[in-house]
Amino acid sequence: MKLGIVGLPNVGKSTLFNAITNAGAESANYPFCTIDPNVGTVAVPDERLDFLAEMYSPKKYTPAVIEFVDIAGLVKGASKGEGLGNKFLSNIRMTDAIIHVVRCFDDENVIHVEGNTDPLRDIEIINLELIMADMEMVERRVDKAKKAAKGGDRKFLHEAEVMEGLLAHMNDGKLARSYDCPPEDREIIEESELLTLKPVIYAANMDEKGFSDGPENNAYYKLLEKYALAEGSQVLPICAKVEQEIGELDDEDKALFMEELGMSESGLSRLIKCSYSLLGLISFLTCGPDEVRAWTIRKGTKAPQAAGKIHTDFERGFIRAEIVAFDDLKNCGTMAVARDKGLIRSEGKEYVMHDGDVTLFRFNV
Repeated sequence: MKLGIVGLPNVGKSTLFNAITNAGAESANYPFCTIDPNVGTVAVPDERLDFLAEMYSPKKYTPAVIEFVDIAGLVKGASKGEGLGNKFLSNIRMTDAIIHVVRCFDDENVIHVEGNTDPLRDIEIINLELIMADMEMVERRVDKAKKAAKGGDRKFLHEAEVMEGLLAHMNDGKLARSYDCPPEDREIIEESELLTLKPVIYAANMDEKGFSDGPENNAYYKLLEKYALAEGSQVLPICAKVEQEIGELDDEDKALFMEELGMSESGLSRLIKCSYSLLGLISFLTCGPDEVRAWTIRKGTKAPQAAGKIHTDFERGFIRAEIVAFDDLKNCGTMAVARDKGLIRSEGKEYVMHDGDVTLFRFNV
């Protein structure tokens, strides 16, 4: 999973990126500090995997991972090449979802490229640039479909009609993901990998006081929450500065610091949960003396396709999956006890995987 961290210059993108990846992206109080996209790979914290590691003491411990890409700040006119323009937009196209960092605090010592704090205006600036960049792609797609349809090919005629309908929608300043159309037309649209089709998490970046007072007392956050709810996106209250401080502490000091702040989990953990929920992802687990590992799949994936994540031979020669729910295994303490209690199930090709399934695939090729 690859997530792009975006926003206007100086809203806290690189600070947040540094905090959650410890990748050392430069952070400074002026636009375009992040010239190239910084990439950091983060292991997904999973207490279930830790438990299995204690049970088996495996040679290898492999958690699920998320790749975060910190992308240079966007300004008005980016779709036409202003600022870092097209470079920024091409980097976004390679991500699965967007974490849009929005400034939700006032500080006269931190420059705001638009002069003052206004979360909704900031969102609209970026959305407009993404829409304009997408419209160019849609126009090219319409032209290509019309040329291909000159011989009367109904498939390309229909494609041109679908994309023209989307173009009219976007011409009103609306995002591609808000375009209402039949599922078969949506499949045509999704072939274009449009920027405004990507799901979004709004990271409401607050200062330390605003974060400790609670997001419900932050007027900027409340505006952002209402906006996100209306478009079906998620919003996550966060303080990039606090997260950076947490990331610099060892585990013991980190726990004490978070307790003082009344935080039950880090911003990274909350962000990962939001990302999995947004993209409809779950994890199943495999374990043994050689390796314990978490595998990320989409909700609704059936057992053979889940097996295929491990190796194509597993899917091709799938016989059955032996599965125990993690909570059942934890309560039993060992796999042997779980088996004695009849908690290990044998599932076939139609079984839909669940989050936390501890799985052994049987196959034959």
